[in-house]
Amino acid sequence: MNMPANLDIGQGLNQLLAKQKAGFRAEGAPSRQAREAQLIALKQALLSHQEAIVSALNADYGHRSTDDSRISDIMPCVNNINYTLKKLKGWMKPSRRHAGILLAPAKVQVQYQPLGVVGIIVPWNFPVMLSIGPLITALAAGNRAMLKLSEFTPETNKALKQMLAEIFDETQVAVVEGEAEVAAAFSALPFDHLLFTGSTTVGRHVMRAAANNLTPVTLELGGKSPVIIAPDMPLDTAVERMIYGKCLNAGQICVAPDYVLLPKGQSEAFVQAFIRRFKQMYGEIGQNPDYGAIINQRQFDRLQAVLQDAIDLGARVTPTSGETMAPGSRKLPVQLITGVNEQMRVMQEEIFGPLLPIIEYDSLESAIEYVNDRPRPLALYIMSFDTDTQERLLNQTHSGGVCINETVFHVAADDAPFGGIGPSGMGHYHGREGFLTFCHAKTILSRGKLNTGKLVHPPYGTIIQRMLMKLFLR
Repeated sequence: MNMPANLDIGQGLNQLLAKQKAGFRAEGAPSRQAREAQLIALKQALLSHQEAIVSALNADYGHRSTDDSRISDIMPCVNNINYTLKKLKGWMKPSRRHAGILLAPAKVQVQYQPLGVVGIIVPWNFPVMLSIGPLITALAAGNRAMLKLSEFTPETNKALKQMLAEIFDETQVAVVEGEAEVAAAFSALPFDHLLFTGSTTVGRHVMRAAANNLTPVTLELGGKSPVIIAPDMPLDTAVERMIYGKCLNAGQICVAPDYVLLPKGQSEAFVQAFIRRFKQMYGEIGQNPDYGAIINQRQFDRLQAVLQDAIDLGARVTPTSGETMAPGSRKLPVQLITGVNEQMRVMQEEIFGPLLPIIEYDSLESAIEYVNDRPRPLALYIMSFDTDTQERLLNQTHSGGVCINETVFHVAADDAPFGGIGPSGMGHYHGREGFLTFCHAKTILSRGKLNTGKLVHPPYGTIIQRMLMKLFLR
């Protein structure tokens, strides 16, 4: 659905939402078989449309690695569907709960009921995984969905719209496009649940708009995810374990390593180790098909401004590749930044690109304090083979998720929740936890012919008082 300029945006969106809600009321919760059929059809469509989707992603970015697109956008969705199909029967089964002596004899169970219509606001960095991924879980939970796609990925949007239109009527799954005013109107709709993936700044606006309707929200935000390299970890190994997470999609990932904390005196060795490994993986990036571009000129200019700000305030910048890029290519090799301070934008903002500040610490305790003095990140990366160090860092820090001796791959764990904490987000939408996010856990108590409830009816007397004292108030 593209919003015409001559149509009131809010009116058009409200009409679409009303159609979906009416369809949900008329048909009720879909059966497990119906949900499975939807997921199977979605999987088949993803596989048959993958070439068109990959080509569209490349067009939107100016250049995006074909393999990166398959690995990070297509494959996670297919794996998610396979996993969900295996688990759905168990997830949908009502769970038995203990009634307790006060309610006996009675049966208590929890039924997982679809909410109705879910709104999904999609960012530009992984427009397939971050639209289809939440959609998979929403459909598995029995909901209908409206997707607001990013205005910065028009070709990918076109491919997704065509694919989804082949499977779903817009009363089941609808695609909405438009710029900021459409996104604002979308987030103000009275959805039964709203999931937003994007920046913390915009997330605050989304939550504020949703609050007017008391719409529950799941916010998948970002922040500055640190890498802590412990004293026991060889630098070459640390670089090998973290570099892919920084270079994938040219660092345009909400869980990309944002800065590195390493022992004092090791910055230069780290820089050289990173450059060696980068050249092994990508060589000259100008014509390398495996290294992607920055999404658009606006983001490229933002990164250049952040970099120049660091230089102006005294930082030293070492590019991982010294080649001169073709005008307009928007390819930017990782820029290693030492000598940073808190006044620099690079230490104040989520980077979301191939800039990597490097900070030395005197002790592991000071590294922990550095992380804890800042907003809780979406991810924390621990580079250490020492189990005591690992436990210490796990226990003394907070983050949405953690990788030990790896980066970003925890997002791909289908059987585990993914989400932020505090400024990096709230709620989950992966695995069983994601299914529960898009369901209402409805408690049902039922009694048979024997009515023990009347034992606590007034008028109260000595019998009830003795029973309370004997069974509960002691």
